[in-house]
Amino acid sequence: MISSKNFIRNIIFLLPLFFTNFAYAEREEIYLQSISDQIQVITKDLKTLEKAVYQKSDLTPSSVSKSLKSDGLNEDIMTKHLLKLNEIENQFRELTNKFEEVNFKLDKLSTRVTKIQSDNQLRFSDLENGIVSPTEKKKVSLPGSNKPQDFGAAPAYETSSLPKEQSINSVESAQTVITQSPKERESLLPNKVPEEQYEFAVSFMKVGDYETAEFALKEFIDKNKDHDLAGSAQYWYGETFRIRQLYSDAATAYLDGYQNYPKSKKAPDNLLKLGITMVELGEKDQGCKMISGLKKEYPKASKSVLQKALYEQKKFKCKS
Repeated sequence: MISSKNFIRNIIFLLPLFFTNFAYAEREEIYLQSISDQIQVITKDLKTLEKAVYQKSDLTPSSVSKSLKSDGLNEDIMTKHLLKLNEIENQFRELTNKFEEVNFKLDKLSTRVTKIQSDNQLRFSDLENGIVSPTEKKKVSLPGSNKPQDFGAAPAYETSSLPKEQSINSVESAQTVITQSPKERESLLPNKVPEEQYEFAVSFMKVGDYETAEFALKEFIDKNKDHDLAGSAQYWYGETFRIRQLYSDAATAYLDGYQNYPKSKKAPDNLLKLGITMVELGEKDQGCKMISGLKKEYPKASKSVLQKALYEQKKFKCKS
């Protein structure tokens, strides 16, 4: 099991990620509040202008001479009002542009927070399982070479043996077309025990290489269908799609995990994420039923999963 010292150090490492995103979200909220205050001020100005215009239009001149004298004054007032209204329209236009810009930033922030939540969930899962961090054990060898290469010492081509004249060969018409079957994808997993293969596949999630993680986790599931870690691998396989907003593929992966590994440690997570993706796909009623039924089907699920289910129920306004 992981020591308390290492656990505290990992927690301290993760805290800045949370505070950074919360601070960014708080700044965006303050900016939106300032825009709302400006809109309220402009609304009050509009009401004041409307009252002034209506009061001037309701005045009845006592005589023709008074009306003639006040015509010029009324025209000046109306001109000022029109200029003020034109200025307010410009301010509304600027506020609309700023509001759209803030919405765009919030969408990007939401995507970033989703990725960070997935990464943090993976890290906490490692801490709960007692998996030692990569800095405390032998590093997993990823595909490729980490040794320095001297590219200058071995050029890709040489010019000393080139012919002086270029020969041109005639091209004959092809008689037959040779077709080749596509080569099978090379194995990504190392030739080791399933536990190390699982850790290797999940390591791509930690570095944000979700496409490679997809193939590595799929290969692990195909090779270790009856292993205890197959259900967890199926869950992370679905996460590779959800993080990339491929909700249809994610729902299929979560459904396979829920049906094929109902007693897995990640079975409650599979059901919860399946419900969330169904809502994202427009099937709100069906998705809400899955989210609401999680506590009944998995009463012994972890506290964090049950709290997440309650949060999603309120977020999507599911009927209890």
